[in-house]
Amino acid sequence: MAQRKGCLIGCGVALVLGIGVLAAVVFGMGKFLDMAEKTVVDPAVYEGVKVGDAEGDVRAKLPSGESFVKEALKEGGPVEPEGGTCAWYISGADTELGSETVLRFCFKDGKLAEKTKYPMK
Repeated sequence: MAQRKGCLIGCGVALVLGIGVLAAVVFGMGKFLDMAEKTVVDPAVYEGVKVGDAEGDVRAKLPSGESFVKEALKEGGPVEPEGGTCAWYISGADTELGSETVLRFCFKDGKLAEKTKYPMK
C-alpha cells in the first residue's frame, strides 16, 4: 500500500511539473509573438519612407515598437541625432536566427530626420 501511495505522489509531482513547463512554454511563445507583432517591420516600409516625410505618416506605417526588446535593439547602433526621438525595429527580411538587422527611424520637428539600419549585436 505504501509503495502504491509513493507512486501516486510521484505521478502527481510529475503532472504538476509538466503543467508548469507547458505554462512556461505558452507564456514564452506569447511574449515572442507579442514582440514580433510590435517590433518587426517589412523592408518595403523602410525603403518606402524618405527623410523629410511627415512623422505622422511614417509612424502610421510602423508598429508600436514598445516591447521588452527595445533596449537591446538600441545597443551597438550609431549615435542618435541630437534633439530628436527615435524608434527601433527588427527587419522582417531576416530569416536566419542570430542575424537580425535593426531599423532605426529618428524624428525631429515633425519629420523623419534619419533612417538607419545596422546589424544587431
